[in-house]
Amino acid sequence: MHGMTGAGSYNAVSWLLDRNVAEGRGDKLAFTDTVSELSYRQLQAQTCRAANLLSGLGVRREERVAMIMLDTIDFPIVFLGAIRAGVVPVPLNTLLTAEQYAYVLADCRARVLFVSDALYPVVKDIIAGLPDLAHVVVSGRDASSHLKLADELARESDSFETARTHAEEPAFWLYSSGSTGMPKGVRHLHANLAATAETYAKQVLGIRENDVVLSAAKLFFAYGLGNSLTFPLSVGATTVLNAERPTPAVIYKLMQRYHPTIFCGVPTLFAAMLNDPALKSETAGSRLRICTSAGEALPESVGLAWKARFGADILDGVGSTELLHIFLSNAPGDIQYGTSGRPVPGYKVRLVNEAGADVADGEVGELLVDAPSAGEGYWNQRSKSRATFEGNWTRTGDKYIRDASGRYTFCGRADDMFKVSGIWVSPFEVESALITHPAVLEAAVVPDADFDGLLKPRAYVVLREGFAADGLYEQLKDHVKQKVGPWKYPRWIEVVTSLPKTATGKIQRFKLREGGQ
Repeated sequence: MHGMTGAGSYNAVSWLLDRNVAEGRGDKLAFTDTVSELSYRQLQAQTCRAANLLSGLGVRREERVAMIMLDTIDFPIVFLGAIRAGVVPVPLNTLLTAEQYAYVLADCRARVLFVSDALYPVVKDIIAGLPDLAHVVVSGRDASSHLKLADELARESDSFETARTHAEEPAFWLYSSGSTGMPKGVRHLHANLAATAETYAKQVLGIRENDVVLSAAKLFFAYGLGNSLTFPLSVGATTVLNAERPTPAVIYKLMQRYHPTIFCGVPTLFAAMLNDPALKSETAGSRLRICTSAGEALPESVGLAWKARFGADILDGVGSTELLHIFLSNAPGDIQYGTSGRPVPGYKVRLVNEAGADVADGEVGELLVDAPSAGEGYWNQRSKSRATFEGNWTRTGDKYIRDASGRYTFCGRADDMFKVSGIWVSPFEVESALITHPAVLEAAVVPDADFDGLLKPRAYVVLREGFAADGLYEQLKDHVKQKVGPWKYPRWIEVVTSLPKTATGKIQRFKLREGGQ
């Protein structure tokens, strides 16, 4: 891939950004965030200024700088500017608590923190207690007593000699949220960005130069980083960034204004948009040619309803922070809603049982992936690195089943699966059955013990507007029995107003297992 192997130097920014200018796309729009926009040439100049700023602040190659930044044009400037300088940017989830930021900033030993002004209040009280942190640079209008990014960039030169990094040296870190415990820093290499573009983006999504991309998932997520930065830059396309929370109304407004050709969402958002009575007009999606979904499995009913409404298919796929983007996916012309599709070209997968042996078609196993985009390990977590990254294979912790045609269907996280009457039950399968009932908007299923101490499914459901719980329980039990099998029906059903979710919109079933809301 582009002379990545061997002794020569390789910097991901040369391939992602400078190549576009060299090939004549300098004046083309690279990013807009509804307030400001950047052409490819302007982005190149600004990343050089950011690289010079880091040098001026005394940040050396391989040192880390943290980013707690909303999705504005400042994000790619800082992220790519750091990589250009051989400095390692660490984008962080913008929804963490002060305590979590204190842990992660100390863990990665960030020398500089780049933070959006709206998010500064969350971290202002922890800054003094971080011995490695030398500077805070604020993106936005109000910099408090710290450096203001716009002013600092304006002072710097727009020429910088790109660091001669190695294809296999860490370029950036992403912290893996993990459903429990403190996040772990995954070190990704320079070569990993192009690896995701050359496989999924090119051979499955089929992204092209004239595409306009809108992603609900933010840039600090592996999924959002690929959608909004790696993939569009890999072909010279245009990205619409959204700094706001991706509610159905916000996304709909952006669709009406920018008419994206590719929209990247998550299952809960697709379902919410379909269910929002205010979003009746289809004109917003008039130029949509394809959508993607990841984060958790897309229920078949949602995929079919979206296709009927907007005329564009959703490619459901699965990816992870450790592997940087999607490695198992449906593809245009080869879609079966309710499944995660097939391995992305360039990736190999296996399903193994507890003993590590491959399982047969139709049997549940843990998914292992041999990926060109795998991170090199977790920072300062050797035992966890060894348990996850086994030679060429990365353990995903997801349970899957493969059919005779080579398609994979998600069963659940290894720690969410449970056996009823000796047969594995996938919470996702029961949830998917529940949401096909007209009364149910969202559902979560966890194991619970009955009188005899045997595990049975317990369901928590959020009802659609206008439906009452009265008389619904027996209906829902029968509905599930008919859809997925008599032993899988929920023995208990509780109606709740909302389900606990991670920042990425994944249902936190462990919170429900630990005693509900």
